[in-house]
Amino acid sequence: MNPRSEPRLADTLNTAIVVLDERNRPIYLNSAAEQFLGTSYTAALKSGFDAVFEANPLLVETIREALSTSQVVTLREVELVLAHELVRVADCAITPRPEYPGARVMLELNDIERHLRISRDARINSLQMTTRQMMRGLAHELKNPLGGLRGAAQLLERELPDERLTEYTRIILQETDRLRGLIDRMLGPIDRPDCHWVNVHEPLEQVRQLLRIEAGDKPLDWQLDYDPSIPNVWADRDQLVQVLLNLARNAVQAMREGNTPEPRLTFRTRVLRQFTIHGKRHRLAVRIDVEDNGPGVPDDLVETLFLPMVSGRAGGSGLGLSLAQTIAERHQGMIEFVPKRGLTRFSLILPIHPDDSQDEASSDSSNE
Repeated sequence: MNPRSEPRLADTLNTAIVVLDERNRPIYLNSAAEQFLGTSYTAALKSGFDAVFEANPLLVETIREALSTSQVVTLREVELVLAHELVRVADCAITPRPEYPGARVMLELNDIERHLRISRDARINSLQMTTRQMMRGLAHELKNPLGGLRGAAQLLERELPDERLTEYTRIILQETDRLRGLIDRMLGPIDRPDCHWVNVHEPLEQVRQLLRIEAGDKPLDWQLDYDPSIPNVWADRDQLVQVLLNLARNAVQAMREGNTPEPRLTFRTRVLRQFTIHGKRHRLAVRIDVEDNGPGVPDDLVETLFLPMVSGRAGGSGLGLSLAQTIAERHQGMIEFVPKRGLTRFSLILPIHPDDSQDEASSDSSNE
């Protein structure tokens, strides 16, 4: 009997369900488990769970206890190291010898980070909205006097008796135009997304080609971890390129400025099921990771990364991540910073189609 052919009733649950056999091979993973573990059933079947157990000796010891006592054992707020050094915090219930053909143990993993993430995203999103409204109001107030300043400089330039003095009025005009350009960037992209069905790997490959040209002879190790089963996404292709190029270019610059000895840039794509974005749960979403092994993000910048005028680099404008987040939100998606051990990962998360969603509250009640 192939357990994967059975009705996947547990796919409606938020709790990750993992059933393992005597050789620590997965017999069953529900959709929440694939999302929690950051891997597919096929990949988990191929690799087994030995690597997970090696990284989590406490989990191994607790499974041994459950098997020896024939009792369900629960771990609270345990930190688990998973594939790609992904770290998650979860409550874990371990059931020995469940009533499932060939099963040795069943793990029920409740990702408590999910609720923490939703709360954190709501708080950060509120802060971003407040800051953007303030910046827009300030930008509009500045545009009027800048326009008057530019006009006055143009009139003055015509009346100057000595042409050599126009050097000063040109500086005024150039600096005025530079400030107007900065204000326009602060206000964010004007064009609304022109959405079509897009294969997310196409803009990723375009970004990779651009960065390879920019890098020239400078060393950069590329790691591509694409999921070919990802369906096309309803999005603006050019704006996706803009977002991904910003994230990837930031990563490359951080590695170079940090003198990373063996710089490595990873592009990774995954499907997310029943994923919540800004209070809306989407049946299917895509996660695009841009990951580097550079110096990382300073702790004091983590909460304000996506606010305008905040930058961790000398000479940075602090507008790139803010504008990238704005574009993601116009696609009803988001950019998420995920701290990892020795790595820096930014994830662009987009619903496959923005209309395929429901309120988080109603979705939770339907799954109880």
